[in-house]
Amino acid sequence: MSRKIIYTVLSIGFLIAVWSFLGKDSGEQLDIFVSPKEGDFKVTVTTTGELRAKNSIQIRGPQGARDIQIWNLTIQNLVPEGTIVQKGDPVAELDRSEVMTRLQNAQLEVQRAESQFEQAQLDSSLTLTQARDNLENLSFQLEERQIAVEQSVYESPAVQRQTQIELERTERQLAQEKQNYRTRVLQSEASLREIEATLTQERNNLERIMRVMNGFTILAPENGMVVYTRNWQGRKTTTGSTINAFDPVVAELPDFSAMESLTYVNEVDIQKIRTGQTVQIGLDAVRDKELTGVVTTVANIGEQRPNSHSKVFEVKIEINESDTTLRPAMTTSNDILIETIENALFIPLEAVHAYDSNHFVFKRDGIQTVMQQIVMGAANDNDVVILEGLTPDDQVLISMPPDTSGMRKNMLPDDVLDQYLDEQEPEETPEQEIEIVELP
Repeated sequence: MSRKIIYTVLSIGFLIAVWSFLGKDSGEQLDIFVSPKEGDFKVTVTTTGELRAKNSIQIRGPQGARDIQIWNLTIQNLVPEGTIVQKGDPVAELDRSEVMTRLQNAQLEVQRAESQFEQAQLDSSLTLTQARDNLENLSFQLEERQIAVEQSVYESPAVQRQTQIELERTERQLAQEKQNYRTRVLQSEASLREIEATLTQERNNLERIMRVMNGFTILAPENGMVVYTRNWQGRKTTTGSTINAFDPVVAELPDFSAMESLTYVNEVDIQKIRTGQTVQIGLDAVRDKELTGVVTTVANIGEQRPNSHSKVFEVKIEINESDTTLRPAMTTSNDILIETIENALFIPLEAVHAYDSNHFVFKRDGIQTVMQQIVMGAANDNDVVILEGLTPDDQVLISMPPDTSGMRKNMLPDDVLDQYLDEQEPEETPEQEIEIVELP
């Protein structure tokens, strides 16, 4: 019986101990210590990008729209993005209302020019016919004057002289009319050529309009998948969009064998980006897919992107692998490797705190916790390199203790701090990630 009582008391005591342990205030902070890690430390810049084909064939609208004074073209119909097309398949249809108006006006101008040309031909024919009749009449008159001169030999000298004068006058008149006829022929030919040139110009304009209008049905130049292009505002060109006659690109046929990620880096990190840097690339659509790439282009001039409060710089990253799952417009996560520090000592950023222009960690010293001044090096999104103040055997708190009053501070010697004054780069110190400590 006594043994049962003892077991009962022990059981109750055990339950009370468990209740006491589990029933502690949930708001009480649990101290978590970590030791600095040693190894290769990678400094990266992480960005979000969008996949696109490095090379693509543009599907373009009619090239001669500017020649007929049409500057903007509206897409009336466009095949859905992602459609697989064969060479010669229709891809888009442009609005023809404006070009039809110009076509009708051009047809009227051609008809007017043809009418003018026919009228000029008739006028020229009539004028030259009259001139030829006049020449023939003068020829007959000249013959009559010659006969009169031959018969005047039997007349008085005065009559002979008068007859001779009439003959000479008729000869001069005939010669003048022949010269005038040749001039009229040249004038008629020049007038006809001018009107004919106008007619040819109007016909060429009509043919040009018809040729441009035939291009309003846009066909695929090659086999491939249709991908919409984006305008300068970043919006996709689709049905109802307007394209410019100077660059009438409607869509693209991308080459999936060579892909790149287009991303934008903020003005704080762009100084770290260089061509040739390696990149680890992930796909949001395929979580387990890991790709590699290399920075190929870094813009020299920043731009203001939509939904961005600061200037960003365009960066192109070429994908090393060729994968059939890659598609344009897929979202990528890009970890651009800036630097690899070998045999570095580093701790989580959460363990570093700022106080009075210095950086500290809360380090375990025996059974106590002390504030240890440190010198930081390079940092990435999660960790920071410790140059001075810690060893691999130390243990530091992840979070700040609730009570720091009376806590001892271990300061680094001035000669140690002085050697890092000129080496520390401001952009490598992630102040925005470091908690500021307020001590009493």
